Amino acid sequence: MEIERKFTIKKLPDQLEQYSCHIIEQAYLNTDPVVRVRRQDDAYYMTYKGKGLLAREEYNLPLNKTSYYHLREKADGNVISKRRYVIPIEQPTFASEYKESVDQISLCVELDIFEAPFAPLIIAEVEFPSKDIANAFVPLDWFDQDITNDPSYHNSNLSRRVF
Repeated sequence: MEIERKFTIKKLPDQLEQYSCHIIEQAYLNTDPVVRVRRQDDAYYMTYKGKGLLAREEYNLPLNKTSYYHLREKADGNVISKRRYVIPIEQPTFASEYKESVDQISLCVELDIFEAPFAPLIIAEVEFPSKDIANAFVPLDWFDQDITNDPSYHNSNLSRRVF
């Protein structure tokens, strides 16, 4: 189960280059249900995603390079390219009414900086171990609009966008 919230951002975090970065390319074979192929650095995957906005099923299957490029040619719409920075959240904050222990929770921001034709789009995603924790999370000060429930920001929908 993938449980994540998505945000636009006000500004890039300071010293972005200090964080690990992945080069991602992905293409969509289907958008309902979502079936995607992805290259992340030198790893290749096929992913199935169920319906949902905050939470949805997700299954990843490994591919080899040849299979990835073969399937990518069969994809519909735009191939999405982006740089993903993985930024640890040192001390996440949660709503004061949230009473569960959050001491052992380790969270990261996955900051996606999209390449053309989607640039200058930048989306921050945070994955959570439960819906309760996701809903109690207080966004970081450099986050802007919460777009979790806006399906137009799903990569599968972006892949169908006409430029």
